[in-house]
Amino acid sequence: MQKQIQKSEDKKYLEALSQKIIQLKNSRKAVVIAHNYERPEVQQIADIVGDSLELSRAVTRVKAKIVVFCGVHFMAETASILNPGKTILLPVKEAGCPMADMITTKELKALKNKYPKVPVVCYVNSSAEVKAESDVCCTSSNALEIVNSLKSKQVIFVPDKNLGSYIQRKLPEKQIILWEGFCPTHMRIKEEEILLSKKEHPKAKFMAHPECPQKLLQHADYIGSTSGMLKYAKQDEAKEFIVGTELGMIYRLEMDNPKKKFYCPSEHFICADMKLTTLGWVAHSLEDMVFEVKVSDLIRKKAKKSLDKMMSVLPKN
Repeated sequence: MQKQIQKSEDKKYLEALSQKIIQLKNSRKAVVIAHNYERPEVQQIADIVGDSLELSRAVTRVKAKIVVFCGVHFMAETASILNPGKTILLPVKEAGCPMADMITTKELKALKNKYPKVPVVCYVNSSAEVKAESDVCCTSSNALEIVNSLKSKQVIFVPDKNLGSYIQRKLPEKQIILWEGFCPTHMRIKEEEILLSKKEHPKAKFMAHPECPQKLLQHADYIGSTSGMLKYAKQDEAKEFIVGTELGMIYRLEMDNPKKKFYCPSEHFICADMKLTTLGWVAHSLEDMVFEVKVSDLIRKKAKKSLDKMMSVLPKN
């Protein structure tokens, strides 16, 4: 009984916060965008939900001058790079990305000196400074296409070794020079957990994010970004899926596919940084106009070239 009362109170609290955010959005003429890994209630109040590539494109298209970016720091930074005339707010300033912190400009410059004239492909999960030192950016949605578009047989890929290894497997004609970076959330998953989940759900297909280690990817029926998973789950005839990425993705999948079932194979599939953003912080961000993310003009111009090159390779849709 006590738990039911608590749930009812929690629901009322979230509903009140949601209404407050809607009012603040209207008064500020702002938009809220959220990554697929955010909490369900945060995704619910967002005007746009998507993966890194979808959100990068969306921010350049919205007319609003104020954008609340429910994600992590590198995402808000990317939005700022592409939209210097807009105010980009990150609700929780501590929301970062461990992978992005695994390479510095000093380390990247040293790697470039070791492999002169070799183009650098930089995963979007990186700092603005690292993007500024790279030739072209990519996301998990388009990494394969971006690397394949380069004429060079050698390619430096930073910072995610798992995504880079996946590309190497798909493009054996290229030599991918990897950095030892990784996503801690995807790295914590054990192969035994995947095998157990497949045993418990024998009819389910396993969808895996390319940030997962190769030993997990070998068991996948589908490998792709979160946007790719959404398309695959909707189009495939299977009624059950094991979701090999951050837990927040399951909410989006269930909303888009109410007649299908989705299973999380591990309790470790939670990104603590993504889960820092709550409705309370979103309301606070809009109310007090915090925390603004800006990139210095010098870094922004250089980083934008890498992002613009990425966009130029992609279909215009």
